Amino acid sequence: MSRNLTLRLDETTIRQAKVLAARRGTSVSALIAGEIDRIVREDHLYESNHQRALSQLENGYHLGGAHTLRRELLHER
Repeated sequence: MSRNLTLRLDETTIRQAKVLAARRGTSVSALIAGEIDRIVREDHLYESNHQRALSQLENGYHLGGAHTLRRELLHER
């Protein structure tokens, strides 16, 4: 479902947006809608990747090798 959104921009930005949209063969509305969609998708992807990375950090990584020595043996006090 699509809904309208009203934006307030200065005249120079509106004029430049119209030129840019014309060069791309689209409307200013479609140009802005596409950019907002892109930003929202990128943010969602970032948040998903961020949560996955935090989860992986919590679990840690096994880099191979065996854990045969205890800390107390390595660092005598």
